[in-house]
Amino acid sequence: MNDCLFCKIVKGEIPSYKVYEDDEVYSFLSIGPANLGHTLVIPKKHSENALSMSPDEFSELSKRINTIAKGVKSGTSADGINISFNNGEAAGQEVFHTHAHIIPRFSDDNLGIWPQKTYSEGEAEDFAERIREKL
Repeated sequence: MNDCLFCKIVKGEIPSYKVYEDDEVYSFLSIGPANLGHTLVIPKKHSENALSMSPDEFSELSKRINTIAKGVKSGTSADGINISFNNGEAAGQEVFHTHAHIIPRFSDDNLGIWPQKTYSEGEAEDFAERIREKL
């Protein structure tokens, strides 16, 4: 993708604060961190989001995320770590190249988590069935 921001970062056309790189994956600090040390992990091969990757590609990316997340946690002395993918615009994805966010979390960072909802009577089983049918 010629105009993909993350592809340009992988090619070295746009500078980044590299954290990790191998033949398949590139990882760098987010320029808009939720907390300092917020790190992105991307496959070098362009894909729109995690759902567009093959299971094997996703598995390889996940192996790197696991290693990098441990480094982020230790390197930032974080109390915890959030690992997330935003898949699609409605989920908050802004750059349409697969990327995982590794966000160091601290007991006093006040970031919280997303608001929680509840199911009404019968809704949980209905959603579970609809999802099972698509697997």
